[in-house]
Amino acid sequence: MKLGIGSDHAGFDMKTMITEYLKAQGHTVVDYGTDGKDSVDYPDYGKAVGRAVVDGDVDKGILICGTGVGISISANKVKGVRACVCSEPYSAQMSVRHNNANIIAFGARVVGEDMAKMIVDTFLGETFEGGRHERRVGKIEEE
Repeated sequence: MKLGIGSDHAGFDMKTMITEYLKAQGHTVVDYGTDGKDSVDYPDYGKAVGRAVVDGDVDKGILICGTGVGISISANKVKGVRACVCSEPYSAQMSVRHNNANIIAFGARVVGEDMAKMIVDTFLGETFEGGRHERRVGKIEEE
């Protein structure tokens, strides 16, 4: 799978770890930044990954900031993005099954490395159930 990943300075170390983890599994990972620990603005990276997902440059996206909240809000400003903050695997599972999430976000200051890996694995392993959820996702997509 081709995945886009982005973070702000708070998520840089975790982004680096997750990138290596995904590459070891055979995924292609496109890094949309940031490239270090100097203070940056998370909306730049949330929107960059969001645009990449919507434009079809990558299949899905992963975003990391201090909490996962700000960067996910930024990504959700891109029409067609359904980014969900997940602090444990169940939310990642249901975000895909019921909400057809195409991006997940989590906080480097909230979850540890092992939990982050479990969240990512769950997100990538799930599929959208469709059915009654299609109507609801359609309503999310309405302007």
